[in-house]
Amino acid sequence: MKRLHIHISVEDLGKSIQFYTALFGKEPTKRKEDYAQWLVDDPAVNMAISSGRAKKGLNHLGLQVDSDEAVQEIEARLQAAGVLGEKQQEAVCCYAKSNKYWVQDPQAVIWENYHTMEQAETFGGDSFTGGIGCCEPTFSTNGQWSTERCC
Repeated sequence: MKRLHIHISVEDLGKSIQFYTALFGKEPTKRKEDYAQWLVDDPAVNMAISSGRAKKGLNHLGLQVDSDEAVQEIEARLQAAGVLGEKQQEAVCCYAKSNKYWVQDPQAVIWENYHTMEQAETFGGDSFTGGIGCCEPTFSTNGQWSTERCC
């Protein structure tokens, strides 16, 4: 199954949990002091919210898939279309361990394409983010990926 992933940075986690619980008609699948996630089947969405970031609103979008092969297929399609990104192996981010392929669309929206292998007890701190936690990478004007907008 593929799920659309939406991650929003919020000011008030409690109020946002109340809103998204009402919207989806179910309690969060995962809840931490700085993070909440809903895995919804109809529509197939992985909705995540987190607090503690300077910029509020849309953090990034993505596709969550069931296998590393599916991530590789997405990566191959994007590369064939000339869209280059950043591969990330065994990243610990958002209380999960995942293999990822990050890209940026023409409007500068960040897309995280990933397969989650297992849950984690920490928010983040993988090598891609420089050990400072989960964040969205940015594609700079010089054509290189950067993590300047990390939390």
